Amino acid sequence: MTTRTLLRSGHVISMDPDIGDLPQGDVLVEDGRIAAVEPEISADAEVLDMTGHIVIPGFVDTHRHTWEAPIRGVAPDATLDDYFVDILDTFAPLYTPEDVYAGNLAGALECLNAGITTLVDWSHINNTPEHPDAAVQGLKDSGIRARYAYGSANTSLADYWFESRITIPADDVRRIRSTHFASDDGLLTMGLATRGPGFCVDEVVTAEWAMARELGLPITVHVAMGRLAGRFGMVRQLHGLGLLGPDTTYVHCCYLSEEEWRMVADSGGTVSVAPQVELQMGHGWPPVMQAIEHGLRPSLSIDVVTTVPGDMFTQIRAAFGAERARVNADCWQANMPVPSTMLTARQMLEIATVNGAHVAGLEDRTGSLTPGKRADIVAIDATAPNVAPVHDAAAAVTLCADVSNVDTVLVDGVIHKRDGRLLGDTARALRLVGESRDRLLAAKEAKGAKAPA
Repeated sequence: MTTRTLLRSGHVISMDPDIGDLPQGDVLVEDGRIAAVEPEISADAEVLDMTGHIVIPGFVDTHRHTWEAPIRGVAPDATLDDYFVDILDTFAPLYTPEDVYAGNLAGALECLNAGITTLVDWSHINNTPEHPDAAVQGLKDSGIRARYAYGSANTSLADYWFESRITIPADDVRRIRSTHFASDDGLLTMGLATRGPGFCVDEVVTAEWAMARELGLPITVHVAMGRLAGRFGMVRQLHGLGLLGPDTTYVHCCYLSEEEWRMVADSGGTVSVAPQVELQMGHGWPPVMQAIEHGLRPSLSIDVVTTVPGDMFTQIRAAFGAERARVNADCWQANMPVPSTMLTARQMLEIATVNGAHVAGLEDRTGSLTPGKRADIVAIDATAPNVAPVHDAAAAVTLCADVSNVDTVLVDGVIHKRDGRLLGDTARALRLVGESRDRLLAAKEAKGAKAPA
């Protein structure tokens, strides 16, 4: 039996150039698929009245360490160097599979609440074989669309991040692939989260890239985050190892050289920028325009809720403000007018939706309100005091709205938020993540008490 949902009379921003914007439009969903986007649709369907709402594709977060939800806000003033010590060398070794499950469930529900319908979960917390199973189950139970990127363990900073000789265990990656991701057509898909050159010896880098390609897994890697990582020349090293390819997403990219930008573009690679983290923790200027100038389609990501908010509105404004501030300052210094290529509010919506789907390797199924794609849809309440009155609907989303305005969220046609309230068992997720927080803090305190004076 066909299930139909009709989102009626919203201001539709489709992000599909063939459809464009409909100041008053309908979106018909059939069995989880977008069937039609038109000014008016008549259908036997459950009707969601979108009057006074802006209807957009769901946001796509292309890089988040979702497991860190139980330790939200523990490192508000951290630099990147602090993060390695305070999080990866202090909390990460203490994580149980139960903590990972709680983090991924609560973190994914946080995404849905904020209108993020697709997530790349950069999961470098696989301290035992039970950890990745727990991570996948947390994502599955949330109902989000996600690419689970299997990463390394984090039981020792010295072992895993300083010229590491420990390869991500291929047997366990194969087990997770066959157990949870036998098909690439599901709501959840799989990738590999690699540490890359500078953090690992060449043999480990080569082995992990080969593993990913043997299993048909897209690769995601942090590069050029801060001057130190920039000096590693990670993309240049990957090029020297013959590993660059269109299956790889490069996260941050703040200190890529001009040569490395060309290498990424020429190889068909993709880019994820985490603007608030990059500005706040010292990674460097978010390179949104640099990516665009090299013919790339940059996406946005949250990174770590230990230090920054977990919503896309924050990232949009951080990227928009930082890029324009940088260009304005350069032009002032050079006594020249600002270029016509300055980022626009409309571009930011594109970057946060369809570009994100492109980077996540899921543009064939999400990122725009295109008939045939899966129904990942968000409605923003444009009658709220911080949004109304609307003059420019895209700007209203990118520069006015916040999480409180996310009224309705569908993933794969399933309604996960309605009338501003999540429909899942949020109370259970909050209880579990709260218990995880308490257990981790107690374990940290106990570990500190046992440390030698």
